[in-house]
Amino acid sequence: MARSERFDLVVVGAGPAGCAAAIEARRAGRSVCVVDKATFPRDKTCGDGLTANAIRELARLGVDARALCGDGGYLRVDEVVLVSPGGRAIELAMPAGRGDIAAVVSRLRLDAALVDRATESGATLRLGSAIDTVTTANAGTDTVAVTVTLENGAAIEAPWLVAADGHWSPTRRAIQPELPRDLGTWHAARQYFANAGDGRLWVLFERDLLPGYAWVFPLPGGRANVGYGVLRDGTRSGHDLKALWPELLDRPLLRRVLGPAAQAEGTVRAWPIPTRYTPADLYDGHVLFAGDAARVVDPMTGEGIAQALETGRLAASAIATGGTVTDVQSRYRDAVERTLGRDLRFAARLQRVLAHPLGARAALGAVAWNDWTRRNFARWMFEDYPRAVLLTPDRWRRGMFASPRITL
Repeated sequence: MARSERFDLVVVGAGPAGCAAAIEARRAGRSVCVVDKATFPRDKTCGDGLTANAIRELARLGVDARALCGDGGYLRVDEVVLVSPGGRAIELAMPAGRGDIAAVVSRLRLDAALVDRATESGATLRLGSAIDTVTTANAGTDTVAVTVTLENGAAIEAPWLVAADGHWSPTRRAIQPELPRDLGTWHAARQYFANAGDGRLWVLFERDLLPGYAWVFPLPGGRANVGYGVLRDGTRSGHDLKALWPELLDRPLLRRVLGPAAQAEGTVRAWPIPTRYTPADLYDGHVLFAGDAARVVDPMTGEGIAQALETGRLAASAIATGGTVTDVQSRYRDAVERTLGRDLRFAARLQRVLAHPLGARAALGAVAWNDWTRRNFARWMFEDYPRAVLLTPDRWRRGMFASPRITL
């Protein structure tokens, strides 16, 4: 007979969304068990960039990314260079006096640090433990409704489950087996390089990648995270996507940005990016989905860390507040809609503008209009204020463009 443990909440996935849910639930006095098949530190294929909103979400969890990731693990971004489809380079200096608006931290360090923070908060972690089955039942909010059985035979019971287990979400496949396999809305690939770049963050809007782009994100020690993201629109086969990477690396512009001393490290790694956010996909009975499992990645930039942290925190808060199953589901859906939903839909519309070279060139031309547009586009690009704030009057208030100050 399987060994059973009982908690107030079980979280599947120990990435940013899962750790955020665990930390927030512990702050509310709830017992939490986090399950992940990986052991940490472990690499996670990603661009490694942190937006202002990601940095603020970490602070809301009591986490200072600069201190948490250790000496040499965190690199503040002070300047961004955008290159239009026509080859025009637009330099954006990050505004001074507003704190860190953009930074780069490897997921190897960030995720391991978040796991440590979740452990310090009092959460129970079962790492290196893949799930075997997930069963759910109709029950009250304070009684066992979810049972997660691990491959080693252990069973974890709880009234609620937060599925923060990524795009492929084993939890979703377990409770919704009829769903077809989702390849993601975007395809991305990245590789690390040594002796690369000039310390600035580069975004290259190559014509054939639109509305996607290539990037060179600086890392500490003169390293760089180099990659690209393209929309899965059916025009490229899997073979085409694989062949795109070496061809992209041979382009003169990217070689010039990387510099003559750049040396590839390891292998190129690819991953799907889910951006088809739908409020109905946020929950199924006593299961709330967060992060990539909720498909809340920004459809314009591919940013997902801030959204993962925020949805994980909001899911745990909705559960901790209590009420009926419908109350919890509605509270979570409304919170995500209020904080993310409108901005994700706005970003999806802008993505369509950037899909055309003329649209991309016009948009970037507007960015370069004057110092004010450069400065504020940098803030907008890195989520220093909500994407669609100008179109959502309920969020208008004095000082709405001021960066929030959060004390750890």
